[in-house]
Amino acid sequence: MTEVLTVLCTCPDPGVAERLANGLVEQQLAACVNILPEVRSIYRWQGAVQNDTEALMVIKTTRQSYPELEGWLQEHHPYDVPEVLALRVQSGSEDYVGWILNETKAR
Repeated sequence: MTEVLTVLCTCPDPGVAERLANGLVEQQLAACVNILPEVRSIYRWQGAVQNDTEALMVIKTTRQSYPELEGWLQEHHPYDVPEVLALRVQSGSEDYVGWILNETKAR
């Protein structure tokens, strides 16, 4: 229904998340980034199960801005393989969706 995406991206700590979030908003690749300062991530990496505390960015952007956003994260993120998962927003308030469209390069 909308052109809006929510992108999830984990970071090693809240400081890195804040640095990345500021860059995404400054570059108009995201309208807003929420940072959840502590999430527990359990995953397999290089053959071993890992159990780490990370920060989670919840990024609001558009389908049009997503390719550049993903590339920017790949370039600036400290992880070799950063989590970058885009979820399509089915619906949202017209005013909020309009704000996201206005605050990203989608305008």
